[in-house]
Amino acid sequence: MLIKSGFDVAQPVDKVWRFFDDIPQVAKCLPGAELTEDLGDDKYNGRVAVRMGPVKLQFVGVAHIKERDDEAKRIVVDASGSDEKGRGQASMLVTANLVAARGGTRVDVAQDLQLSGAAAQYGRGMISDVTAVLMRDFATNMQTRIDAADRGLSPDQVEAARSASGFAIAMRAVRLALGRVLRRFFLPYRPPTTS
Repeated sequence: MLIKSGFDVAQPVDKVWRFFDDIPQVAKCLPGAELTEDLGDDKYNGRVAVRMGPVKLQFVGVAHIKERDDEAKRIVVDASGSDEKGRGQASMLVTANLVAARGGTRVDVAQDLQLSGAAAQYGRGMISDVTAVLMRDFATNMQTRIDAADRGLSPDQVEAARSASGFAIAMRAVRLALGRVLRRFFLPYRPPTTS
């Protein structure tokens, strides 16, 4: 399933791109993510924990930086892992493109996500909504970390992104879904035009 999203960072594109060079700091911006070992050659062992409803999924696996194009400001990460309790697998190819935008940087993200097992039982809408919530948190955490570095604070002085709380994410995802439904319901009916 392909999920596209994006966010803005109120910093110059070169500064945001330099932040993407520090993969452990980038990982700390994603709630529930943790790098456990640097394997060298742009490969990392790690884990990601997310609650979706009553199910807590904790994937353990490997992330590999497949491409890093300094000129185009594009990074591609291939990640795959298995749930620690054997309830499924996930793989994801993430492509992030950075472009200068008015007031800072626009980060456009495409995630090609493949799920099996317990995580696959959730519909595309729920997975897209949870992903949207995680991307908003990621953007906020990234902005906070870059701003802290500008103030001379070390990464250790910035609170790490907390584990992705199932209830909080579920509630925010439900709000997104309800908003979509209400917009459809309240949009004025426009009869088809005939030529």
